[in-house]
Amino acid sequence: MLCTALAATVSTAASAAPACGTQALLEELGWRIEPTMLATPVVHGGPVCERADLAQAQSAGDLRVQLPRHWDAAQRAAFLPRLFDDPATVCAYAFKLGQATRRATTRLQDNPGYRFSAVQLGWIGFGVRGASAQGWQRFRSFGRGYQPAAGNSDALQSFYSGKVRSECGVGRQVAQLTTQRELYGDAAFDAAFTPGELSIGTFLTLHQTDSILLGRHAGTFLADGKARQTAQRGRQAFVGAPGFIEHVFDRSYLDDINNQAENFVVVDVSDAAARALRQHQGFAHYDARNRRIWSLARRMPGPGPRRFERLLVERDRALRAQVPAQQQPLLKELDQLLDDPFYQGFLIYVHPHGIRPVGYHIARLLDRNPRTPYAFELGLHNLHTTLYRRWIDTRLGQCDAPPAAIRQHNPYVGR
Repeated sequence: MLCTALAATVSTAASAAPACGTQALLEELGWRIEPTMLATPVVHGGPVCERADLAQAQSAGDLRVQLPRHWDAAQRAAFLPRLFDDPATVCAYAFKLGQATRRATTRLQDNPGYRFSAVQLGWIGFGVRGASAQGWQRFRSFGRGYQPAAGNSDALQSFYSGKVRSECGVGRQVAQLTTQRELYGDAAFDAAFTPGELSIGTFLTLHQTDSILLGRHAGTFLADGKARQTAQRGRQAFVGAPGFIEHVFDRSYLDDINNQAENFVVVDVSDAAARALRQHQGFAHYDARNRRIWSLARRMPGPGPRRFERLLVERDRALRAQVPAQQQPLLKELDQLLDDPFYQGFLIYVHPHGIRPVGYHIARLLDRNPRTPYAFELGLHNLHTTLYRRWIDTRLGQCDAPPAAIRQHNPYVGR
């Protein structure tokens, strides 16, 4: 499929020794484990995914568990792992995932050497130095499939600082994989995943590999295209999730084939945007609003490149003053529609446009393909299922093995 700030740090090493053991990892995720005189445990997870961050969740009384004071070590050891299955723990993990997503996507957008290319130029291009010089080996022709050649982190570093070209579907894959790199830290990331699990290329290619995104090692997916379930869980449930903005009418209505869709990764969601999505039960409401925006724009013909981007995103005063009087009410309604919290507070990373609110993309696409509206869709993902459990298991495995030996003990590698 074709398409067209935040402090950045590289997690090349953990800043401190990782928590070791079940209780330590739960406490790192934010759980407060307290003794009680009650005979049975009391768990209060709370609506963690609705919070802005861990501090807010803890201030609200979330992530508290009381264990009977008389329990011995064996009883505690038998009970505490159950908390990893609690939705509140998954949302606490989402705070870490969100931080990793923001670090990764900021680094990607800040690399001027990572550029866009149309598919006819090769799905992925590594420039005159070639793929092997930047840590990748090809396994499909025409740039349709690559995997790390000698070190996962070194290979992905080429997208942070090298000269690479790809379309936005690969951009989405790279954002997802570099998020995992940031989440794990380089040593653990290199040890925990095989090269095949980090394959990049066409989406169809990934299905035929060990890819952790869409291939044989992806495990259990969440299928929530219109985000009905995700919207009910809260803002943190969106962060890191992949998706796309796709044309509604068929290909005959496309003027710019390189902008037929935009693949994205969700970077952040404001409280107001999350509340709007919950109220409207996901994306379907905004698909209809996109249709209204498109309809109004069709009634505002005019010359100039990037016209709607300048009118509706940049709010160019000189250009807005040139809009004929009979079109000013249409412009006012467009402003009101795009001022909705969702359009302004739902931030996504799209290669090569960086991190921007979805409203920017809807306005931009009015210029590129004015004969079709666009719709939002979340892609299949395993962030809160398979990838969550892999991170938990890897962290717990670090208690028993040095980083270099993680792969040997990793139950996922070799499946």
